[in-house]
Amino acid sequence: MKHHGNMDFLNSILNNLMTDNKFSLAATELLSRRVAGTKAPRLPADIRPETIEEALLVQEQMAAQRNDSIGGWKCLLPFDDKVIVGPIFSDTVQTGAVCHLLVDKNKARVEPEIVFVLNKDLPAKDTDYTEDEINAAIGSCHMALELMQSRFTDDTDAEFPEKLADVLLNQGLFIGPEIDREKAFTASNINLTFTQGDIIRNMEGTHPNPLPHLPVYWLINYMSKRGTSFIKGQALTTGSYKGIVDVDFDIETTIAYEGIGEYKVTFKQL
Repeated sequence: MKHHGNMDFLNSILNNLMTDNKFSLAATELLSRRVAGTKAPRLPADIRPETIEEALLVQEQMAAQRNDSIGGWKCLLPFDDKVIVGPIFSDTVQTGAVCHLLVDKNKARVEPEIVFVLNKDLPAKDTDYTEDEINAAIGSCHMALELMQSRFTDDTDAEFPEKLADVLLNQGLFIGPEIDREKAFTASNINLTFTQGDIIRNMEGTHPNPLPHLPVYWLINYMSKRGTSFIKGQALTTGSYKGIVDVDFDIETTIAYEGIGEYKVTFKQL
């Protein structure tokens, strides 16, 4: 019996090593695709994540393989048995008058959002943080753009866990000016204007969740119980008011959130 017990133990270690290697290889492949012009097929079947849990383990491996830290997170409230969550790496978080990003379909592809920046650490724990505790940890709110890049081929049949492992098109985050906290928390609908030269686009924006800050509560408690600590300075972005907006490079762009604020930024190709 002791012999069988030892074999079971060794087999368990071997299986764990093989699983970890699978996620590590998937992470390496997905990171290699974060270059301009990528339109890749599905991951090879032997390293393809098949569940949400496996997708999150691939994300962890991606973070471990990079030289930078996690500068933020993207999230939405769960729906249809899907979770929308992923790390945004600190080297891809930007602010200022210029925003650099990888070209996709000959455009700069962005999603207009609101981010909530932490002013204190929220260490991982097994029990929930209260809404008051999380509110107290939100130091500032900002207009922002999630920077997007479609890395799978347009006709891909990749399933949700594979896309989640790839952090759902994210290539980075641009943080704009700080905005009024109460307006940020209650901005369910925003009239948006993107202006590039003589081209003016007015859009009615609606947040995918009832209130833009609600996914922050879910994110912190969901990931905290998985052992993830949130760090002062991380920016949490919670969904686009208008999906992906394609804009041109090398033209000063004015982005206005009616009743909230506006800013100017020029997009440059990496």
